[in-house]
Amino acid sequence: MSIIAGPTSHSFISQRLRLQYVDWGNPEAPPLILQHGGRDHCRSWDWVAEELRRDWHVIAPDLRGHGDSAWSPDGDYSMFAFVYDFTQLVQSLGYDRVSIISHSLGGNIATRFTGLYPEKVAKLVNIEGLGPSPDIAAQQEATPYAQRLRDWILDKRKAAGRLPRRYPTIEAAYARMKEENAYLTDERARDLTMHAVSRNEDGTYSWKFDNYLNVWGVAEFPHAEVEALWEAITCPMLLLYGADSFAVNPERDGRIKHFKTARVIEYQQAGHWLHHDQFERFIADVTAFL
Repeated sequence: MSIIAGPTSHSFISQRLRLQYVDWGNPEAPPLILQHGGRDHCRSWDWVAEELRRDWHVIAPDLRGHGDSAWSPDGDYSMFAFVYDFTQLVQSLGYDRVSIISHSLGGNIATRFTGLYPEKVAKLVNIEGLGPSPDIAAQQEATPYAQRLRDWILDKRKAAGRLPRRYPTIEAAYARMKEENAYLTDERARDLTMHAVSRNEDGTYSWKFDNYLNVWGVAEFPHAEVEALWEAITCPMLLLYGADSFAVNPERDGRIKHFKTARVIEYQQAGHWLHHDQFERFIADVTAFL
């Protein structure tokens, strides 16, 4: 019985940071980038990659400040920085055109990249990655800029003094993982936890992501410009939403009007990580779409 090898680890440089990605092999196949979301890591795609690696050259990067990628020394986790990093990854891989599956923060990044460089993306799957609903975005923009900047400075100072949470055992970290997503099976929650933590010198465990990720930047793409990027997308898109998620379905709040080539699918009995919660259906839908 042959054993299928796991991914190999590689790195590239973006804005002086060494960022990691894993390569699932099959380099002669068309490229497919799997981009994880906030406070997640590239190995959360393992089950998806194992299903798709036969037909695709699957690349899964760790965002800056996540997984085994470097932390930004100045805590720069702005959308501008993330989009630059993603652009640098595509250039480093040397592909003229890629397909993308993306989740949450990763979906926001990949969708902006696709709007900036529509000729570079063949197909895009976005799992709950359009950011806040129009109502929430309007509330945020209604706050005076000076107040937002003061809040940001205060939050950055708090993050600077906050030590990474330490769990006495990996079982304790696993319990936190299960608490965050009750739909996860025990086996998948354990696998996700193993790749999500690093061991401290005193034997405790901490999540790999940088605490500064909890402080969202004041400088962002203006909402009207984000919508313009959405409207510039020309490739087929699949927008996926969980019925039990906090994210708002764009067919309900009107954002779907900005996407000329998108189809929305909503998953019952699924939350924000619907690719874990309804894995078989997700794989069937994505395989048919790609």
